[in-house]
Amino acid sequence: MHQTAASQLAHPASSAATLNGDCHSALLDRAALQHAMQAQGEEWHSLVTERCPHLFADVPVFISATQLRQMRAVIEAVERVVALPGWSDKVREPGSAAKGVFFGYDFHLNEQGAHLIEINTNAGGGFLNALLLDSQREAGLPGAPVAEANFEQAFLDMFRNEWRLASGDVPLNSIAIVDEQPEGQYLYAEFLLAKNLFGRAGIAAHIADPAALQARDDGLYLDLPEGGQKIDLVYNRLTDFSLQRHSALRQSCLDGRVVLTPDPVHYARYADKRNLARLTDVAGLRSLGASEADIVTLQAGIPRALVVQPDMEAMLWAERKQWFFKPNSGYGSKGAYRGEKLTRRVFAEILQGDYVAQKLAAPGERAVCVNDAGVAPLKYDVRCYVYDGQVQLVAARLYQGQTTNFRTPGGGFALVRVVE
Repeated sequence: MHQTAASQLAHPASSAATLNGDCHSALLDRAALQHAMQAQGEEWHSLVTERCPHLFADVPVFISATQLRQMRAVIEAVERVVALPGWSDKVREPGSAAKGVFFGYDFHLNEQGAHLIEINTNAGGGFLNALLLDSQREAGLPGAPVAEANFEQAFLDMFRNEWRLASGDVPLNSIAIVDEQPEGQYLYAEFLLAKNLFGRAGIAAHIADPAALQARDDGLYLDLPEGGQKIDLVYNRLTDFSLQRHSALRQSCLDGRVVLTPDPVHYARYADKRNLARLTDVAGLRSLGASEADIVTLQAGIPRALVVQPDMEAMLWAERKQWFFKPNSGYGSKGAYRGEKLTRRVFAEILQGDYVAQKLAAPGERAVCVNDAGVAPLKYDVRCYVYDGQVQLVAARLYQGQTTNFRTPGGGFALVRVVE
């Protein structure tokens, strides 16, 4: 049973660390969450419970106001640096006027502060976390959420703004939510939430594989049983970030026949892992014209990163326990390795592959009571969902193991609450 509002409010001064260390503190109101899930329809509810049993964590994660300020400061500094004239000089990807929906700035929080470990430009979970947060409004949890007051309107306004930037006052009539074999994707349930949101707003929405898209002279069309549907905007959930495997979509983006968000240029500017090295290179930042204040913020808020080169072999092997290795174009922790777990064989492959090495920043921990069998200290990272430089929603992911996995009992997407 979740903690009552009265018992929680009896300890208003509880710190984030104290609350995170108590597996009994501020349990999720599971009944309210189940009600919110069932309100999406029995089919949707069954899909989540059967495919994603560990999608939502049992407990919220608590952060301090100072940690939130640190994350905001890093995000703002990154946005200013990426906007500098020289940052995108080498970017040769197709792009548009779109800002890019649902950027995900992922942080590890620990006693040393907030540490940016990754930027994603097609970050999943925004719609799911909105549902989770909305279900807990009456749960009496300590602290306060970090989120837009009206998720539904904020998300709709974001997509409509993407369309307006390219098309002015012409109404947005159709959206395709695109991923490869979408019905088989782990977060397919989120695609359904997005489709329903657009539908309620009077926008025809379709979930589609990119193979069903056709580029015609007058636009991009989706093959449907009743005929071709012209698509105004594509909500891009593909992990083929440069669209090399999806020529129709890439060309339509280049030609302006469709608004694609996020698009390849967003990925190149923000989410390519080599950007972590650029953001922690003091000399390079100065040569771009970054302010000293932003350089200090980025040095404190992003663990040092290097683009791996073969001549770094001796240094990186000797210091491997201090580093985390990520493929330049990786996603979902695929091909990522903690240095202390490396074998010589895998290390040799990393040296010859396209990898970055980033200094380890320990994730925070949240105590969770698992099946009444004891306390499990789960790791967590915090994701700030950002649009056009503004934080829309802050959520967390609880997990065990090397990386987030949605396979941990008691883990999954978690509310984030800010306490003083």
